[in-house]
Amino acid sequence: MIDRPAATNAAAPFLAVGAAMISVQVGAALAKGLFPLVGPEGVAAIRVGLSALILGLAFRLWRLRPDRSTLTALIGYGGMLGLMNILIYKAFAYIPIGVAVSIEVVGPLAVASLASRRPTDFAWIGLAVVGLCLLPLNGRTEGLSIPGVLFALGAGGCWGLYIVFGARVAPLGAGRSVAAGMVVAALITTPLGLIHAGPALWSPPVLAIGAVVALMSSMIPYLLDMFAMARMPRRVFGVLLSASPAVAALAGWIILKEALTPLQWTGVAAIVLACAGAAWSARSTTSPPPAA
Repeated sequence: MIDRPAATNAAAPFLAVGAAMISVQVGAALAKGLFPLVGPEGVAAIRVGLSALILGLAFRLWRLRPDRSTLTALIGYGGMLGLMNILIYKAFAYIPIGVAVSIEVVGPLAVASLASRRPTDFAWIGLAVVGLCLLPLNGRTEGLSIPGVLFALGAGGCWGLYIVFGARVAPLGAGRSVAAGMVVAALITTPLGLIHAGPALWSPPVLAIGAVVALMSSMIPYLLDMFAMARMPRRVFGVLLSASPAVAALAGWIILKEALTPLQWTGVAAIVLACAGAAWSARSTTSPPPAA
């Protein structure tokens, strides 16, 4: 006989990871809906700014006293976090969010695979490249927007460096490091958002939807990821998280009507498989929870 409470407890971390991915990608789709009002820069400013305010208060960052080396790493960590948010939102403005996220995840995949230097990990990189080559095949002669692809690649590079810097701020603790990183990121995104959007950034509808985006893209996933990571092996967590491009593509299709061709879905699937394989082959990970 199955012990239902035990079965429920065992499934809870997996459900939490799934809910976190759905929350992030639905938040991304809602964020794209704000672009006509405040642009990608304005949405990034609202999301990061509100998240920084809430997390800063929750973790009492005014008590934080990092040493010089940790502070330097924290600036790099938060800087990459802020740029990553701006660049991926800029990519969303040009290409479907499923395609953008598929390109973006190649950044952390490369960091994880190249760090180990095992032949199998280079094979995962090769599979990801095959997937990337399929993404432009959308049935139109012009293919994908070049600026959108470049912005997504830039976001992926920032994500990779975010992981590198994240390992250096780990002594602060997962919660405090993310909260402090968000504050640094807000110092980058908020001025850019204000310059681009102006007074529209403070309009009640924008702030209301922006608060939902911040909640769904940062706060809820962060809490769910922390819950899951405390209850499952890191590599299992990484494998589950590798489904993010597929979830993003589904969110874009359902909410924004961003349909992908069969070849593009094949490309997304190849990248998901590459990320899952690299995560499963890794013995450990130093990466903090994803922030975008």
